[in-house]
Amino acid sequence: MAGFRAMIMVAVLGGATALAGCTATKDAAQPTPSAEAPQENLALAVSPADRASGVPVSAEIGIKLGSGMVDAVDVRDAAGQKIAGQLRPDASAWVPAAPLKYAQRYTATVTAVGSRTHHESKSVAFTTMAQPSQLESVGFYLFDGQEYGIGMPIPIEFMRDVPVNLRAAVQKRFFVTSDPPQPGAWHWFSPTQVQYRPAAYWQPGTKLTVRLGLKGQALGGGYYGEEDKIARVRIAKDRVEVKVTNHPKQMQVFKNGAVIKTMPVSLGKPSTPSSSGHMVVMEQAYTYRFDTRGEPNGGYVVDVNYAQRLTWGGEFIHSAPWSVGDQGYTNVSHGCVNVGPGNAAWLFTVMKVGTPVTISGTEVKLAPGNGWTVWDMDWPTFLKGSAVPVTSEVADAVAYEPYPKPKPSPTVAPSPSPGSVGNAQMGTPTPSAS
Repeated sequence: MAGFRAMIMVAVLGGATALAGCTATKDAAQPTPSAEAPQENLALAVSPADRASGVPVSAEIGIKLGSGMVDAVDVRDAAGQKIAGQLRPDASAWVPAAPLKYAQRYTATVTAVGSRTHHESKSVAFTTMAQPSQLESVGFYLFDGQEYGIGMPIPIEFMRDVPVNLRAAVQKRFFVTSDPPQPGAWHWFSPTQVQYRPAAYWQPGTKLTVRLGLKGQALGGGYYGEEDKIARVRIAKDRVEVKVTNHPKQMQVFKNGAVIKTMPVSLGKPSTPSSSGHMVVMEQAYTYRFDTRGEPNGGYVVDVNYAQRLTWGGEFIHSAPWSVGDQGYTNVSHGCVNVGPGNAAWLFTVMKVGTPVTISGTEVKLAPGNGWTVWDMDWPTFLKGSAVPVTSEVADAVAYEPYPKPKPSPTVAPSPSPGSVGNAQMGTPTPSAS
């Protein structure tokens, strides 16, 4: 919101008075004074209620108007210091730029303006709640100052379930600003997972500012948000996508719409197939340890290089020197995408967290929420997961359309088989959130 809006309408009343003659007499008709215009009632209502106590520090100044527009909002603390903030786009509330303080008194004055420049103001005073004893942090996977791929969603993870009746209020405290502006929406994958995506992949070079305004916000079970979190990030300047096919067993890397490299792969064997679907890179590590002890069909510990996570279930793209001879021919992994060491190192130079990766032609489909799966459903289906009704602008936005299905490259030649071939490994490490 770029500030307060004002509507000023000026009514100009004019006319000529006809004279009955050159001189007036006591019987001559006298001009009748015009009736004063009726006072306009803007029906302004403001919340919280006057003299309210125990108000959450996440509170906004709610505004309702029968007519007219908001002209100004002035909020001050007990010392008379002005609180910064701005109106929501629909002017339904004024949002403080930072959480209010616990156990403090505030005064809010809202002024509205109607036609004929009529102004109406209303003031309320309220006191915020004391700091709750049960505070909860929220997992936020954007890191301030970082650069991400064009498919980067905004994933949020709660430590405990958010009740259905609180999700709309919680979701309204998520603020996303994109430059240039691009419509997007939130989707609740579970009571603890909610993710945001634009209708189409982010435009390269987009600047994003995301605020989770959850300090003092009720999260259910007597818990409240511990703090606000803010991240200012950038989307990479190049549009990079990765396509992996089971038939043929290859990976194609696209940059700004053109294939820049094709390489052979080995995917999950029939007993542990790779997932087919639209994913994004969730994390990158030059060295990663897979520890599957205690898991079905597991029991091994192995370190891999150039690992790029695709799912919570443990599917990665990574270097697999032991399966080079199978790459392009046979699926031998436990679900990961195996590539040769040189190719794995090269991928690290062009891919980022948030780079879209699409795998197709395998025996199983990607499960919703098994990773950042925002691109694995169509736009109307995605919008159904919002706890808040979406605007027509968002609902009618042009949705993501993938590039055409990759074609086999005649230049791809799998490496000769080494003396012995092992299997790629897959683990299920616990996700970490900042």
